[in-house]
Amino acid sequence: MPLPFLTADRAFDDAGEDLALPFDDRDQWRRPYRPGPWRVGAAALLLLLASYVLFAAVITAAAGNSSGGAVCLGVAAVLIACALRLLRMGAWVSAAGLRRVRFLTTRTVPWAQVRVVRTVQQPVRWLGLPRTVQGQALVLVRGDRSGDEPTPLLTTHNADFLGRPEAFDRAADGIEVWADEYRQHA
Repeated sequence: MPLPFLTADRAFDDAGEDLALPFDDRDQWRRPYRPGPWRVGAAALLLLLASYVLFAAVITAAAGNSSGGAVCLGVAAVLIACALRLLRMGAWVSAAGLRRVRFLTTRTVPWAQVRVVRTVQQPVRWLGLPRTVQGQALVLVRGDRSGDEPTPLLTTHNADFLGRPEAFDRAADGIEVWADEYRQHA
């Protein structure tokens, strides 16, 4: 089974300097970096918990309590959906624009509305928690709204890049290349 998110970094590494956007189908949405170990670990723990709940559903249904088994099955389905959504979170790019996928929301900004995508030094949230630390963030500045705060797309302390500063630099550079390429055409 092909796992395209595992080959994202290798595509940029193998492309060299002569090919800025190493993908053939640029209309397909893709995340130009791999999910980080914190994100994958949290999703794995959710899937582990879901397996225990599914086992409980089978035992409960075998004991004759079908409504209890159905509730356990529903809880396991929610846990699996949460794990999959957790793995999809991040910044995605395509020829259509820039997409920021969060746990409950997804926002897409067409390249015509992107004024600049840049890396800045600022206080960032540590693993999405309220605590802030000094770090870097890749921010999106939209050109269609004046007075809006820059939207952070990636940070050095989120679940994808905590403890991996070179992966953050590579991902930020990749998204900036996409932005530079498609803002010129928009």
